[in-house]
Amino acid sequence: MKNLLPPLLLACGLLLAGCAKKDEAPAGGNGPLTIELTAGDAMKYNLNRIDAKPGQEIKIILTNIGTMPKVAMAHNFVLLQNGVDPKAFADAAATAIATDYIPAALADKVLAKTKLLGPKQTDEITLTAPMEPGEYTYLCSFPAHFLTGMKGVLVVQ
Repeated sequence: MKNLLPPLLLACGLLLAGCAKKDEAPAGGNGPLTIELTAGDAMKYNLNRIDAKPGQEIKIILTNIGTMPKVAMAHNFVLLQNGVDPKAFADAAATAIATDYIPAALADKVLAKTKLLGPKQTDEITLTAPMEPGEYTYLCSFPAHFLTGMKGVLVVQ
């Protein structure tokens, strides 16, 4: 019987290499930290916490996995400055339909945002984590989504 150990070890190595988490920075620090967020008809993100280092480049890929029409159930990712009241932002956003639910008076409080997405749409943005350690709220600014829990925190440390 042939020695099956080398092919078995190779197969195990390839399997383990494919198991790396998608929300971890690539080995050696090359390229951004890639975060794949999903949002659906349940008005929740799949992740409610993202950890990053100050100044780290982050690629956010948001996919709306829902089926409801955009006019009824759109989603976005809006990262707010540290210290901004997310409820006050969401309340103001609820009437900002002309600006895709980003209130013009508070636009300077937004560090990064995706487009407003309909079902099966994806948007991708790249941002730099703030240099100041802290907790930065991200939320969906579509009406009532923040209030139902569609939010998370970028923890910079």
